[in-house]
Order: sequence, then structure tokens, then C-alpha cells
Amino acid sequence: MMEQLKIILFALLLAIPSYSCLGQNPTETNRYTYKNGDPNGIGKWYLGREIAYVMGYQGISWLERPEREQEEKVSSLIKNMDIQSNDVIADIGAGSGFHVFKMAPLAHNGKIYAVDIQPQMLEAIRTNPLYNKNNNIETILGTEKSVNLPENSIDKILMVDVYHEFNFPYEMIMSMKKALKIDGKLFLIEYRGEDGSIPIKKIHKMTESQAVKEMKAAGFNLESNKDNLPWQHCMVFIKKE
Repeated sequence: MMEQLKIILFALLLAIPSYSCLGQNPTETNRYTYKNGDPNGIGKWYLGREIAYVMGYQGISWLERPEREQEEKVSSLIKNMDIQSNDVIADIGAGSGFHVFKMAPLAHNGKIYAVDIQPQMLEAIRTNPLYNKNNNIETILGTEKSVNLPENSIDKILMVDVYHEFNFPYEMIMSMKKALKIDGKLFLIEYRGEDGSIPIKKIHKMTESQAVKEMKAAGFNLESNKDNLPWQHCMVFIKKE
């Protein structure tokens, strides 16, 4: 009986995933830490912040909710970006294309890259009637470590409430840095972690100081934080000189 229990316990140990065996190289192992935290987090931490679970394509209805403009003032965000007709813009974590379809008509002589790691999200963009009305949208399937965009090709990068879910935030930002033109700008939109009254789970928020710390680690400086959105930071980052 004792021998049978030992065999069962050994089998259970083999079934438990080991964080030290995730195929990471030593640099990645040193960069990220692993411990229990928020029930909505993945147990992986970067610079003191736990990474949240990715919202699946099943949440498209929430992305497209009618009250989103009122809650987030998306129109103000688009104005903050000062989109020019020939801009090349990448929406990272584009989801169902909520922001893509607002930017495309403004950059009508440029291009909008809609980047997501979920094929179902990209399919939702391509099947949207607005997709065929705008001939400057290109969907890109990214990975957990790369946005898969051409080097030195992007004028503006937009990330709306998605960065905090990146499984490999450092690698992703470095990938964006490579794709961004020397004078390009990165717009990081996150629910304000400093404000407890915002009805969003804590792990899905970020403070300005935490965002600055993480972006600085990847070679970006905060140019400004526009405060005209009701619930979110609108942080504009540029490459360090």
C-alpha cells in the first residue's frame, strides 16, 4: 500500500508544471519571477507587477459595448494621437478592431496594422463590414514575444488596456521598439491604478510609476501623460536618445 502511494505521489509531481522548465533562457528566468498572487493573475511577475490573464476572444461583446465611448472617451484618445493622413499605425492587441476602424479613415493615405495573438480576433476584424470599406488595414498575427512588424516602419503604436496582459512584456516592447521609427511615438493606455474608484479589477490597472519603470527598462521615456480620459492613463512614450 505504501509503495502504491509513493507511485501516485510521484505521478502527481510530474503533472505539476514547473516554472523553471518553461523553455526560458537564463536571461528570461532572471527577468521574471513566479509566485502566487491575484486569482486573476498568472503567477508571473515583472518588475514587481503580476501579469494578468489574457482576455479571450469570447469577450468581444465587452470590447464592442455601446457604452464604451461614454466610459472611455475613445474619441478623445483618437484626438490625442493627432493622426495624420499618411501615418502608419500599429494597434497592438487590436482585439475586434474597435480602435482600428476609428483610425483607418484618418490615416487614409497610410496604413493601420491590426496586431493580435488570437486568430479569432483578427477574423472578427476581417469579417466586419467596415474592413472592406477601408483599404489600408492589414491584420497581423503576433506572438507572445513579437509584434511581427517591419523594422523602422511605424509612426505610432497604440496599446489599449492590453499591455498588462503580455506574458513577455519586455520582449514585446523591445519588438515594438525595433518596429517604431526613430521619431515614432508609443501610446500606452491603461486603467489608472492610482484610482480605487475605477470599477476595474486591480490587476487590470497600472500606475504611471509602474508603467514608466517598465518602459524605461526597454529604452523608452515618458513624453507626456494626457489626463483627458475618464478612467485611463494616456501615456505617450518616445525612444531614449
